[in-house]
Amino acid sequence: MDFFEAIEVVKRDWLGHVRVTQDDVSPSMLRRISAMLDLDPDAFPRGAKLPPHWFSLFCCDSARQGELGPDGHPNKGVILPPIPLPRRMGAGRRVRIPGALHVGDALVKKSEVAAIEPKQARTGLLCVLTLRNTFEVNGETVAVDEFDAVYREAVPVGTKSPVNEGTPAPAEAAWSERKHLPPTLIFRYSAVTWNAHRIHYDADYARTEEGYPATVENGGLTMQLLLDAAVKNAPGHRLVGLGARLTRPIYVGDTITLAGTGLKDGRMDAWVADHAGKLCAQMELEFA
Repeated sequence: MDFFEAIEVVKRDWLGHVRVTQDDVSPSMLRRISAMLDLDPDAFPRGAKLPPHWFSLFCCDSARQGELGPDGHPNKGVILPPIPLPRRMGAGRRVRIPGALHVGDALVKKSEVAAIEPKQARTGLLCVLTLRNTFEVNGETVAVDEFDAVYREAVPVGTKSPVNEGTPAPAEAAWSERKHLPPTLIFRYSAVTWNAHRIHYDADYARTEEGYPATVENGGLTMQLLLDAAVKNAPGHRLVGLGARLTRPIYVGDTITLAGTGLKDGRMDAWVADHAGKLCAQMELEFA
């Protein structure tokens, strides 16, 4: 059975599959999240409203230790479909946020396998998995987050992972801030989101097994930091939707630039540049 035939079997068995996860939006978790983001740990007492995009820090996957594969991800078929490619990384999101989340809420996430698309790319075989995550409180939708993960072939041990050369980030911005990415921040984000992918903390693995020059910054954290900065630069408005795309890896220890345009007609463009000024992430945001 070739790759494309194998993907058809996976699609037959997994498309439409729904997994339900429950979580409490607890004060103890908010203290950890706030401290991670360098905010007052006591800034979110019980009943307080959260920033709209913080829903993604809850209902995280929690595979048992014995279910983890050699890369730190859950083994294929435990939580996600058994796509027959060994490497997986986040690529993009499309989000709508119709509701609000408060400290103390009982949150439910329904994760649906929405699409599985195999591709023959210039760098080899790829497959894009789309998950549609619906977050609810008391049966009311708080957010719908469509998340794309890209699966790809492994590089031979000792060779470099293919990375695009990149394009320059936009030169002009209405706001910008620089952000250092120390190992402690990536560790804390991985702990909050229960992410054990070894490229984020195991430098030997990242270099020898996946061909990166150093440990790789978590793409979810990149989006979190950019969203925090964008929301801060839209005072008096509420984030209601976004589209995001990761375009180039960032490495632990780098200093990045978070930047964006001014808010116009409820819309804002934002982006992340690495230390060399290369574009690493793009985001289109909608505010009410």
